[in-house]
Parts: sequence; structure tokens; C-alpha cells
Amino acid sequence: MTMDVVEIQEILPHRFPFLLVDRITDIVKNESLVGYKNVTIGDNVFQGHFPGHPIYPGVMILEGMAQAGGILAFKSMEMTKEEAAQKVVYFMSIDKAKFRSPVKPGDRLEYRISVLKHKGAIWMLKGEAFVDDKLVSEAELKAMVVDK
Repeated sequence: MTMDVVEIQEILPHRFPFLLVDRITDIVKNESLVGYKNVTIGDNVFQGHFPGHPIYPGVMILEGMAQAGGILAFKSMEMTKEEAAQKVVYFMSIDKAKFRSPVKPGDRLEYRISVLKHKGAIWMLKGEAFVDDKLVSEAELKAMVVDK
């Protein structure tokens, strides 16, 4: 299953400049998701991080993982579009975050999310971010799907 940015926006409330997932290339419900964000010099964060030496902020990588994880949770739950429209994903914690290599303009940041545990509305996920198949960041994410 693939999703373009229009389909992503049907699930996530985020919009420019804070929508950090461009496309989903694979979803296995209740198991895993692969998606990506194209990092460009036009991203607003590069105005201040850092002028003359642009590095994509780690916190933005984590937020992209969280957004991808939210998509996985939503697509794994058996909901109609109408039911899903009344829900939102809140992140409860981000643990064991590590940054292994800088991400720069021109990179394609690939998010690989897998379910560690799921019970009811609570999801525990492992997030990994890659550039050219090289691990650049990882974290464990905990989220809850709630009513708006």
C-alpha cells in the first residue's frame, strides 16, 4: 500500500511547514511502515539551522518518525474515514533517541517504523531514519489515538 501527500493529509492534521512525511511506500498493518521526506534547502528550518552550514534538526527527524508512526497506527485500526476524522494521535514519549549522522539538504530521509507493542489505543513503536540505507537516527515512540 502506498500513499501520496494528499492521502497523508487525510490522516494527519499537520500542514506546511510542519508536515514532515512526503510519501508512504509500504504499510503492513499492525507491523511496519516505510515512508520518506525529501529534505530541501527550501525547508524553513535552514534559515536558522545553521546559516552557511545547513543541518536538518534532529528534533525534526523525530517529529517525522512520530508522524509516520501516527499514519501506521491509523491505517492499522479498523475505522471508516468518518471515524478517523474524529481522532488524532498524541505522542506520549520518545525514548532512546540517537543521532548517528547529520542530514543535509538534498538527502532523502527514509522512515522505517515498526510496532513493538499495541494494546487498545496505545502504540509502542520503533522508529529508524535512513539516508541512502545508512542509519542516521533511531528512537522508541509511544503514542495514543484519542478523540479530537
